Amino acid sequence: MAGPRMLEGMRVVDLTSVVFGPYATATLADLGADVIKVEGPTGDQFRYAGMPAKTTGMGACHMNLNRGKQSVALDLKTPEGKAGLAKLLEGADVFIHNVRRAGIERLGFGYEAVKAIRPDIVYVHCVGFGSGGPYRDLQAYDDVIQAATGTTTLLPRADGDPRPRYLPSLIADKVAGLHAAYATLAAIIHRLRTGEGQFVEVPMFEAFSHFMMLEHLYGKTFVPQTYPAGYPRQIDPERQPFPTADGWISIVPYTDQSIGLLASLLGAPGLVEEERFASPKARALNMTAFYAEIAKRTPARTTAEWCRIFAENQIPAMPVRDIEDLVDDPHLQAVDFFQRKTHPTEGDYLRTRAPVSFSVPVTEAGPAPAIGQHNARLLDEA
Repeated sequence: MAGPRMLEGMRVVDLTSVVFGPYATATLADLGADVIKVEGPTGDQFRYAGMPAKTTGMGACHMNLNRGKQSVALDLKTPEGKAGLAKLLEGADVFIHNVRRAGIERLGFGYEAVKAIRPDIVYVHCVGFGSGGPYRDLQAYDDVIQAATGTTTLLPRADGDPRPRYLPSLIADKVAGLHAAYATLAAIIHRLRTGEGQFVEVPMFEAFSHFMMLEHLYGKTFVPQTYPAGYPRQIDPERQPFPTADGWISIVPYTDQSIGLLASLLGAPGLVEEERFASPKARALNMTAFYAEIAKRTPARTTAEWCRIFAENQIPAMPVRDIEDLVDDPHLQAVDFFQRKTHPTEGDYLRTRAPVSFSVPVTEAGPAPAIGQHNARLLDEA
């Protein structure tokens, strides 16, 4: 039997849009928080990412990103809309938004104004750039942040094509969203201990710089700098999926022991006796060449054959799958990752479950809401 949800009783008034903020509040909703999504009369623009099955504003991305939330549609340019938001904030534990500071102040919902409504509020501001720097007033989207953090220069280092390119994911938005989720929870714990609310700023530029530079600061870690920035293993042009007789495979010979074993399994035990590969230091200096040697030999067998051999010998390896086929992955099927649900208006759909699990059973989040679906109940209740 499912018990109380872990964040049950924590009310979050969510004035965020697109991905950064909504991903943070989706994480909180999965954990049981009561998330009220406040959006304009036409809804969050990300509702329209992907064609809907039936109803305008119920696009594919919205179905997963805003599940478990309640929707209140308010026109915050009107006195009635502002009054509605103020009423919701009276009962809120958290107010999270991504409106730029000048804009939210004009609307009358800056930190001090909201603190006057709810003195112990945890006020979370999702911004593009931190308020202490010269970029503070600039707009930010995922592409902009990937460019600003140097992320677009990583693929050129790996493949030799000099064109800067984006990683094909809203990775900066989602990373920043996870930072916002843990920062919110940390502030809630502080309030539980002290009774104090606080203002929390979560800047996407700083969050993603932190994420990317953990390894890529590399040679700039030391002063004076002794070697370049950029973790070599991640930008090695040969450290890519290897060809097989019928596809591609990822192989990670990470330890000295696994490198020697891999050479034997590839039918080339003498590789690790060559001077360029004979010691850990030599291999580190010549790992690009070692990856190239692997690629010469993997076409000898099929992907399935290699996966079986490597699994038996405890060498990390997985087949390369097309993203179209991931829903058929046997492991993800076994752990019920892609769940088939029935939405009250959109019919059957697939959604991803929360990736973490807990020993205490919890009730799963409900379906994604229609625009303003909960106006009457929540505003009357407020």
